[in-house]
Amino acid sequence: MTPERRKPVLTVTDLEAGYGDLRILKGVTIFVGEGEIVSIIGANGAGKSTLLKAIYGLVQIYRGRIVCGLGEHLEDICNWKPHRITALGLNYVPQRANIFPQMSVIENLEIGAVTNRIEFTRRLDQLFELFPLLKHRQRQAAGTMSGGERQMVALARALISGPKILLLDEPSAGVAPRIVDEIFDRIVMLRNELGLCLLIVEQNARRALEISDYAYVFDTGLNRYEGTGVQLASDERVEELYLGGVKSA
Repeated sequence: MTPERRKPVLTVTDLEAGYGDLRILKGVTIFVGEGEIVSIIGANGAGKSTLLKAIYGLVQIYRGRIVCGLGEHLEDICNWKPHRITALGLNYVPQRANIFPQMSVIENLEIGAVTNRIEFTRRLDQLFELFPLLKHRQRQAAGTMSGGERQMVALARALISGPKILLLDEPSAGVAPRIVDEIFDRIVMLRNELGLCLLIVEQNARRALEISDYAYVFDTGLNRYEGTGVQLASDERVEELYLGGVKSA
């Protein structure tokens, strides 16, 4: 039985997308509800990152709908440009190239605020409360920071635009094992304290399921399984195929 979900703020229906003649997504359907953390897990090459790029207008869409319900009206944002999507209230943190390494922390944040400069000071104070380290390192070149610190800069740069929906691609990638729990704790904090909706692609599938209200398993560009994080974490098929077959102690 599919659990009752919250009011959808992002709905992807029968989406087919890819790169030129290479069709990666072959009919994906998902949705993210108000205040939900939703994870996408699956094997490498299943289309997880392509989904986020398609939502954010970075890859070719051949068919389907991407409907965003943030404003007074539902908007089909298929093939919108990223800056327009950001202005609507949806932002994206890619796995790679998610900061400007030669620029300082504060310069990275200023670039992130380009779509809405009016609220910059207020949001900067709010972000420094969430990420106090960045306040003390704001003049430091972002590229000289550790993997976990750079991830904080990337998150803050996306948040400075004031999104209501955040797409995160592999937020724990390149982060020291001792920092992974902190990254996931901050994701939960963004939902609990800022009221964000989060759609996460994550190779650390078991940890992602632990914090997810709902999750989808992708396989070769299609939905294979879905359910709450708890349901999928205890599903023997998902356990065997995608969680290594051995439960953590």
